[in-house]
Amino acid sequence: MEEQFKSGFVAIIGRPNVGKSTFMNRVIGEKIAIMSDKPQTTRNKIQGVLTEKDAQMIFIDTPGIHKPKHKLGDFMVNVAENTLNEVDAIMFMINAEEGYGRGDQFIIDRLQKVNQPVFLIVNKIDRVHPDQLLPLIDEYREKLDFEEIIPISALEGNNVDHLLGVLKSHLPEGPQFYPEDHITDHPERFIVSELIREKVLHLTREEIPHSIAVVIETIKPREDSNAVFIQAAIIVERKSQKGIIIGKQGSMLKEVGQRARKDIEALLGSKVFLELWVKVQKDWRNRQIQLSDFGYKEEEY
Repeated sequence: MEEQFKSGFVAIIGRPNVGKSTFMNRVIGEKIAIMSDKPQTTRNKIQGVLTEKDAQMIFIDTPGIHKPKHKLGDFMVNVAENTLNEVDAIMFMINAEEGYGRGDQFIIDRLQKVNQPVFLIVNKIDRVHPDQLLPLIDEYREKLDFEEIIPISALEGNNVDHLLGVLKSHLPEGPQFYPEDHITDHPERFIVSELIREKVLHLTREEIPHSIAVVIETIKPREDSNAVFIQAAIIVERKSQKGIIIGKQGSMLKEVGQRARKDIEALLGSKVFLELWVKVQKDWRNRQIQLSDFGYKEEEY
């Protein structure tokens, strides 16, 4: 008897900075989600596709759910909440180091309303003593009736294969939605902009919080070689931020460009010429038209 093929969508949800993007990149095996130690790094839904011989799992790394402070925040929370009703299973990921927090209750209140199975994923177990896990798990178990509770380390890979097996067992029989070599539903343009944004977040630390966006103006092959030519604008809200990103004699912008180019070349598999500049768009996070221009559009289903 032929084994049935399973397929389905799995949402990864949790407070900002619990390791959702780290998990996604480990499972998919390539860097499709940007990683930063700053909260609210993920802004759009990022779908990663894992295809095995008997199953295809499409993971949706949602923006961290948090109480929004501006229109960009509203957009991020709406995306995350809408995702919950469109999937076959939900991974509610928490950080074992931080334990229960008010932000978790905000999410649990929303999970009470869904019909899909919810798995509690206790991430970063490599950073805590095993004795700390049981009280933490008991605390969460009292808050919601989880399908299963699975401790993992997305960074080290501990127990990740077991988690994938459990998720697979809960997926319905279904078609292969994407080709085998497909790892994400996002166009290269989106991933390129995210890789540039990641480097700005890494290098500028506290001075530039989340008031930046990256817009790819041009991405095309160069006629004189096999290289790809990319022009991108880094959007900030204030002149002072522009100065920080450019740096002394352009040093910061140059460093951002060098680091981003390495990742983009790995992604595209070809040499890249990357041209960056910085633009000031005052208060862009509260302007709906600019949010749309910068790619923060709610998808229609």
